[in-house]
Amino acid sequence: MPEQTGDRPTVIDVLTLFPSMFEGPLSESIIKLARQNELVRIRMTDIRDYARDRHRSVDDKPFGGGPGMLMMCGPVFDGVESVEPVEGAEPRVILLTPQGRKFDQAYARELAATRHLVLVCGHYEGFDERIRIGLSAEELSIGDYILSGGELPAMVVIDAIVRLLPGALGHEDSAAQESFEDGLLDFPQYTRPMVFRGMSVPDVLISGHHQKIEEWRREQARKRTAERRPDMLKDN
Repeated sequence: MPEQTGDRPTVIDVLTLFPSMFEGPLSESIIKLARQNELVRIRMTDIRDYARDRHRSVDDKPFGGGPGMLMMCGPVFDGVESVEPVEGAEPRVILLTPQGRKFDQAYARELAATRHLVLVCGHYEGFDERIRIGLSAEELSIGDYILSGGELPAMVVIDAIVRLLPGALGHEDSAAQESFEDGLLDFPQYTRPMVFRGMSVPDVLISGHHQKIEEWRREQARKRTAERRPDMLKDN
């Protein structure tokens, strides 16, 4: 798998029928700063630009009958094949679909180490199966529920990836200490004031005893995980 090296930015290409949906999310917060600092390049491709008729059709009825429409091979293949290559990196093509591998933090780390990602947003009833086969694409799902299209999942994937890129977060340890990074949910955290509406910051956090603080945090993380996500404790 190609990996990010040196000062070369990660490149994420997004193929979508609705590129304007990405304008806000990709222009704010951590993603905005990562783009400004050239840690990541995000490029948009409108699949309709590769439609092959005057109506800009990108979908058609499924063979064998059934409800809904399917995304056609031609526009998707042409769109993916039009993507500008990234020197020294093989593109990793990912279809956003509820049938795919479920997205989690380990998957996010895997993708963050990939130099060139091509995210293809599905719509309608899904993709013609030959798109997956012919493009050697993997399928990714953000959860067991149905959305109107792959745009929101693509935004989730981009956000999760970008925050893992070296230099994207203000503190080098921030990503490593977040929920799921060590197989546990995050521990409770507090900031000023020390007392708010009768609720006080735990004494250990203001004790100055770093070893006790770390022990408390680990204990609280395990307790919170046991209460909220006991399925995560099987490997911890």
